[in-house]
Amino acid sequence: MSHRSEQYTSDLTEEQWAIIQPLLPVKQQGAGRPIVLEMRAVLNAILYLVRTGCQWDEIPKSYPNHNSVYYHYRKWTRNETWRAINEALRQYERERQERSAEPSAVIIDSQSAKTTEVGGERGYDAGKKVKGRKRHIVVDTLGNLIEVVVHAASIQDRDGAMLVLYKLPATTKAHIQKIWADGGYAGRLVKWVRENLNSALEIVEKAPNQKGFRVLPRRWVVERTFAWFGRYRRLSKDYEHNPACSESVIYIASIHTMLRRITA
Repeated sequence: MSHRSEQYTSDLTEEQWAIIQPLLPVKQQGAGRPIVLEMRAVLNAILYLVRTGCQWDEIPKSYPNHNSVYYHYRKWTRNETWRAINEALRQYERERQERSAEPSAVIIDSQSAKTTEVGGERGYDAGKKVKGRKRHIVVDTLGNLIEVVVHAASIQDRDGAMLVLYKLPATTKAHIQKIWADGGYAGRLVKWVRENLNSALEIVEKAPNQKGFRVLPRRWVVERTFAWFGRYRRLSKDYEHNPACSESVIYIASIHTMLRRITA
């Protein structure tokens, strides 16, 4: 089924579609109704929602029916398609920049976000004074997202870091030699990283006499990644009931950001 769509700035270009199309899952022959939707139109609808922050039933009518779009979004969340696409693009982008596919050094940080009335897992971050969830991300030195875990904001940074570092792909864990983080990760996490990842956790602290804002070595990379994600209005708050869906929105923002960089 073909869908005529208005042109939106979030839509995939021909070059971007050519890159991402081979990464989409192929339906195996067998029982069930054949897929009649145009997958490019489905992806464009999802990108529009993440970029603009609209509700599912407010997706423009020029896209496929919002129930069909949501079906594919949820299916690709459950089978980790979004995560797999992000990983493939991250490796592609690193090789395009003449780097090895897997990084030897990464940066970790978290961001607290308010939740809405949809409910689901949440907590209170006393440090940031935010009731909601934390987004824990690991990025490479180029700022590309490697992994994300979303959890209640009440979980301490050191414990949340273990969740996201444990989730890293096995090939990535095997290559990491150093992890940079801020002072909130000091303490027992240093030993945990050494014992479980055979890596060194280096804490990047502010200078004791520092006043006002100052760019900190390595830390600015992950902060810039959060700034990139801030362009996607669906991430202005955590609107999802399920933290797995929250993670998918972050993967989608990362995928779109990398596609734009690759084809710039």
